[in-house]
Amino acid sequence: MKPKLKKFINSKLFIFIITALVFSTIGVSAATYFASSQVTYDNKTSGLKSTDVQGAIDELYNVCFPPKAGDTILEEVPIVTTGDGLYKDEYENGRYIFKGGNPNNYVTFNNEQAGWRIISVEPDKTIKIMKITNINTSNNLAWDSQNSNNWARPVTLNTYLNGDYLTNFLNSTARSQIVDSNFSIGAVAYGSNNMSAQVSAENSNKWYGNIALPTVSEYIRTNSNKSSCGTLNLMHSNYSSCVSTGWMDTTSVTWWWTLSPYFSDSNYVLYVNSDGYVRYSAAISTYGAIRPAVYLNSNVQITGGDGSQVNPYTIK
Repeated sequence: MKPKLKKFINSKLFIFIITALVFSTIGVSAATYFASSQVTYDNKTSGLKSTDVQGAIDELYNVCFPPKAGDTILEEVPIVTTGDGLYKDEYENGRYIFKGGNPNNYVTFNNEQAGWRIISVEPDKTIKIMKITNINTSNNLAWDSQNSNNWARPVTLNTYLNGDYLTNFLNSTARSQIVDSNFSIGAVAYGSNNMSAQVSAENSNKWYGNIALPTVSEYIRTNSNKSSCGTLNLMHSNYSSCVSTGWMDTTSVTWWWTLSPYFSDSNYVLYVNSDGYVRYSAAISTYGAIRPAVYLNSNVQITGGDGSQVNPYTIK
C-alpha cells in the first residue's frame, strides 16, 4: 500500500467520507441536500490539499489510479475536426494525432526546451514524440551503410540511435521515461492514393525497440488538409501548399529520413525533402538528417504549459 494512501485511510477524513457514504444509503434526500464541494473540513492532519469532500475523493482516486500520460493530454486538449489541434485518428482505433500547421504539441524532454513535439496519443495511453531538430548535421550517417532498407536487420541508423545516441545524448531521466514499443517498418508503395492501405502496409511489419523515426503515413496524417494532402499521391500533387497545413514538415535546408522503405526496391527508403515533397533515395545515401521518435511510458507525468512553443508541456 502506498504511504500516501495508507495515511489517508488512517485519517479522520477517510472515516468522515465513509460515514457520509453510509449516511447516503439511509437518507438520500438528507445526504444530497448539500453538494460535496460545499462540505468543508480541516485538512491539517489528512496530508491532502483539498478542503472539501469532493476534492478529497478526487485526490483519493488519483492516489489509487494515477492518471496516465495519454489521459492527461486527452483531458486537457479538446478534440477537433478542423484546423490545428488534436484529432481522432480515423485509420487506427483509439489513437489520437496532432494535426495542422502549428498545433500546441510542444514538450520539454531530455532538458530540451520545446525541443520535441507530440505525434500521437496511443491506445495504451503512451505518447509518441519526435525531435524537431536534426541530429545528423555533421556525422553524415547513411540510413544503412550496407544499402539495406530492412530497419530490423539492424541498419546503421537503428544501431546508432539505440546505441550511441541513446547512451550519450539522452540523459538518464529521459532514458527511464522511454518505453520499448512496436514501430511500424512495413514498406510503402510510392505514390499510393489509399491511406488505409498504406497504414496497413506499414503496420504489417513491426520492430520492437527504443528509438526509431516517424513513418511516411505519420508525416501525411499530421496534415489537417485531408482533401488536398491526405494521401501520398495527393501530397505529391499539392506539396507546395501542404507545407502550411502540416507541422511535421522540415524547417531546415536539408531533407530528413523516414522509417518507411520503398515498396518496390530493397535498397530505397522514403524521405521528406526540404520543400515537403516525399521522395526516395538509396539507403546508403549520407545526406539525410535524423529526427528521432520515441514512445513515452504511460506513467510519466505531464505538467505545466499549454503545449505552445513558448509554454510547452514538461515531461516528468
